[in-house]
Amino acid sequence: MTSGPCQLKDSLADWLRIRPEISWPSWRRACFVWGAPVRDGFRSFFMTTRGEGDSEGTARVLTALDLAFTDAEQGQPLTFTLMAKWQRTVLGHDLVGFRTMPAFAKGGRERYGLAPDTQALFERCLSDRSQPDLPLPSRAVRTYLDILFFHPFEDGNARAAMLALAFVLAREGVLLDQVHPLQATRWADDAEGAADLAVLLGILITAAERHLSHGRRS
Repeated sequence: MTSGPCQLKDSLADWLRIRPEISWPSWRRACFVWGAPVRDGFRSFFMTTRGEGDSEGTARVLTALDLAFTDAEQGQPLTFTLMAKWQRTVLGHDLVGFRTMPAFAKGGRERYGLAPDTQALFERCLSDRSQPDLPLPSRAVRTYLDILFFHPFEDGNARAAMLALAFVLAREGVLLDQVHPLQATRWADDAEGAADLAVLLGILITAAERHLSHGRRS
């Protein structure tokens, strides 16, 4: 007998179970020259992944990216309200709220449950201060995965997760020149995969700042 979507385990519960137990990697930021990279990897990512087949959607998400960068420069804290502002631009909807039903992803292979306190728990995760010394790549990845597995919006959660990742990095003066290596399927019960993603992000941050430093010396 084939199991239907309603019989799937709650992947959000899986994520919340492993989240505090992830062995996040250490990371030491190299002392390179800071500044704006020649190429904005997030902009390139959205233009490539959205493609010419959805020119209006691409324009909207690029506008939302600009909003996220502006909010980061102003030192805004990451909240659901801030994300909903970006998401209104992404989706072209005036009303964007927290989802009101269980959500599904990966062709129905993952289900994200919904309880009366799910939104409040999501807000607490966004402002998580339980590990104040957590390195930037791990903090950014944790936020990115929180959004994927809470699945807060009815649509556009992958875009929302990437916008939040860009925001968290920009808050600390980081802008990647390549983002595509981060695009891979992530599973809610994969603690090692979460840690590996933080390692990869650290490599991309170091590479972007090295490229900028070399460019300024040449």
